[in-house]
Amino acid sequence: MEVLWTSVSAALLIVGVVPGLVLTSRGTAVQRLVGLALLNASGAMVLVGLSAIAGQSSYLIVALVLAVLATTGTLVYTRLLRPESPDQEATP
Repeated sequence: MEVLWTSVSAALLIVGVVPGLVLTSRGTAVQRLVGLALLNASGAMVLVGLSAIAGQSSYLIVALVLAVLATTGTLVYTRLLRPESPDQEATP
């Protein structure tokens, strides 16, 4: 069973993390945000796989905290990427 989880975790690292890093390092702000969301999702899934490999269900709390914080962070970044309307004054 460990071989299965090891293979799944390695596949997620290749298929999820590598494209996420490429998107995060290049492109427009929206593309970088999509790359960040992909990295967050892939990271949480890899942590679940590593928890299964180690046989420690207590490690799942790390993946859960990452998922909650990543979602919140994505919402904050999305709010910051919102274009300003012309009637808003810029404050110094």
